[in-house]
Amino acid sequence: MPATPATFLDKPTLNGELVVLRPVTEDDIPALLPMFHDQEGARLTGSHEEFDESRLHSWYSTRQDQDDRLDLAVVDRATGRVIGEAVLNEWDPANESCSFRICLAPGTYGRGLGTEATRLIVGHGFEALGLHRISLEVYAFNPRARRAYEKAGFRAEGVVRDALLWEGERVDATLMSILAPEWRTHRGHPAS
Repeated sequence: MPATPATFLDKPTLNGELVVLRPVTEDDIPALLPMFHDQEGARLTGSHEEFDESRLHSWYSTRQDQDDRLDLAVVDRATGRVIGEAVLNEWDPANESCSFRICLAPGTYGRGLGTEATRLIVGHGFEALGLHRISLEVYAFNPRARRAYEKAGFRAEGVVRDALLWEGERVDATLMSILAPEWRTHRGHPAS
């Protein structure tokens, strides 16, 4: 733990071998638009929302000022392009916990970019922010994401039955989390 713990107001740049995570800005919207218009991505994340550019500009123009969440752009080192975002949100300071979500643009899957981005932001949550627990939900029809979360050290805790109604089908979600002691053990030994 650092001498002066970071806060959610601190917006770091986190460097990995494949990706860089840096504060997301309004200037990233053009690169992120394919992510918001991707029907498969919407299904995998259970998003029924429609996004227009003016709403996105309002949202991304305020990310730097948020003291209860961390929104970082995922940049592919090989191309220098913004390919998505990784977010720690729903911060519960009394319980030293928060939620995690990540979304990548179509065409960027299968190269380990999401797995590394997950490891970077989760590591920051535990090592710099002093969190004890980071959790997420993943839908049953998204096994690729579940595997990436498992590679980063997340463990299944249970199933939220019929958590999503998607095109007339009810879909379960698996609740997953990682705890600080698990992270300390896992970070040096990533699963393959």
